[in-house]
Amino acid sequence: MQRKIITIEDPIEYQLHGINQIQISRKAGLTFASGLRSILRHDPDVVLVGEIRDAETADIAIQASLTGHLVFSTLHTNDAPTALTRLVDMGIEPYLVASSLEAIIAQRLVRVICPHCKEQLSMSEVKPLRQRFGDVLPGSLYKGQGCTHCKGTGYRGRIGIFEMMIVTDDVRSLILENASARDLRRAAARHGTTSLREDGFRHLREGRTTIEEILRVTKDDTFSVGSPQDDEKPLTDAAREG
Repeated sequence: MQRKIITIEDPIEYQLHGINQIQISRKAGLTFASGLRSILRHDPDVVLVGEIRDAETADIAIQASLTGHLVFSTLHTNDAPTALTRLVDMGIEPYLVASSLEAIIAQRLVRVICPHCKEQLSMSEVKPLRQRFGDVLPGSLYKGQGCTHCKGTGYRGRIGIFEMMIVTDDVRSLILENASARDLRRAAARHGTTSLREDGFRHLREGRTTIEEILRVTKDDTFSVGSPQDDEKPLTDAAREG
């Protein structure tokens, strides 16, 4: 069985054999929305939209998914649950979001501790972190001292952390009720969704990265890591990056 796959991207970063790829051109009037309309006339099995930037593109992508196409796209949000509220904020009706979405994956990149200057944190450095995060922290924490290999940063390379949220029946019901991202996040956690911060702490336990890196790229309003007081803190500027 062969699948007809068409993408519309800006820019096309990788040429993929056997896949029809379209580069958008605003000067020629070829936007994500107009290109997506054209793509659907070719009856593809799978459609990749490089990015949903406006309500028009979101609406066409949703309609394409409702007519039997498998649609992939990207959306700029803080985490997986807020992608749902973001689509509603863009003007998509909640019942369309609930009936069309199957899964959302959020990702961030955290820096990896340089293996050439990696060293264990002292007890005095670990103590305040232990007071804040308790038993969530592993027995040993590490950092990069800084060397010529990492140009004094203490980090060398990056690794991904991920959060996959399946749109279950419970989540669909909450979408129809215009629930907040916080309520959607709680529902996802009940069904086994691992948050970005939880996945980040997995790498922390394995000694790959630092607590500072995880806090920099993840939100504070997670429910299984940190104390209730930590959950109520607003996002810092660093946490908003990425």
